[in-house]
Amino acid sequence: MTFEAPQLSQQVVENVIERNFLVVTPETLLLDAIALMNQKRFCDYGGVNDNESLDNNDPNFLNLDASTSNISNSSCVLVMQNDDELLGIFTERDIVRLSAAATDFEEVKIASVMTTPVVTLAQEDFSDIFAILFLFRRYRIRHLPILDDKGAVIGIVTPESIRKILRPDYFLKLRRVADIMTTNVIHANMTTSVLSIAQLMAEHRVSCVVITEEDDEYDLSHVGTIPVGIITERDIVQFQILQLDLAAIQAKTVMSTPLFLLAPEDSLWTAHQEMERRHVRRLVVSWDWGKGLGIVTQTSLLRIFDPIEMYSAIQILQRTVEQLQAEKEQLLQKQSIGTSG
Repeated sequence: MTFEAPQLSQQVVENVIERNFLVVTPETLLLDAIALMNQKRFCDYGGVNDNESLDNNDPNFLNLDASTSNISNSSCVLVMQNDDELLGIFTERDIVRLSAAATDFEEVKIASVMTTPVVTLAQEDFSDIFAILFLFRRYRIRHLPILDDKGAVIGIVTPESIRKILRPDYFLKLRRVADIMTTNVIHANMTTSVLSIAQLMAEHRVSCVVITEEDDEYDLSHVGTIPVGIITERDIVQFQILQLDLAAIQAKTVMSTPLFLLAPEDSLWTAHQEMERRHVRRLVVSWDWGKGLGIVTQTSLLRIFDPIEMYSAIQILQRTVEQLQAEKEQLLQKQSIGTSG
């Protein structure tokens, strides 16, 4: 049996592309670029405005909740020359990397710290979601510029832009958090310096560090590390904007707390709804009195679009339907026997 990837309608393809992206020149100072990324802006996904809506009748993908806010910070800037030549990209991950190395951000130009060359995708090759997700995984990136037939950048696709536009409901409700969560969670105690937190992010190439404390309220068999807060890449960006001394600040002073904790048995639909409601990109999973820790991110949520994952989900659904059908037939047989007796 072959699995064919569902094709996206042209309207959905257009709306996954974020067209209101940030551009700076190679001579832009690093601090100015970071300040630009930290500004609130309207995220224009394919030109949707108050008078336009997505095609909710698309058989594969549906518009997300209409209340989703499009006001957010930017997680990257594109470095361009002559308004159309793409030279490089600079992301939140790069800010964490530079912070971890204790880089002096003063007088640094973006050209000296940007990532180059940039992984891109031609618009004509963007016909299904799997092409994007393949590039995300292969190159371990979260920002993919889309080029027109002349090689000019027309927009960027990110896990956030995909998640805000696409939602196959039945896959999200069928799968559990335990199916996709990352259990290799990097955590630190509350007295760890923010500089050390940034170094952990850079060393392990993660987007967050969970802040924990030891729990001694239960008997010895239940002692574990309780997640009490989180520090993310976005936080490091804001700390740099404020020009804080990362080595002098402890995690407990600036961590986001309290945490909303998922359980492994929660559905991905629950995870998605909580991300939307709380305007966050990741959620912590905890079980067994803190002995188990996990992370679910926007990127990991998109794993359900993997062809193998989707085929597995379809098989589970088919087995469930077959089981229910068999139970129904058995019940009808018992009723028939009872009636004839």
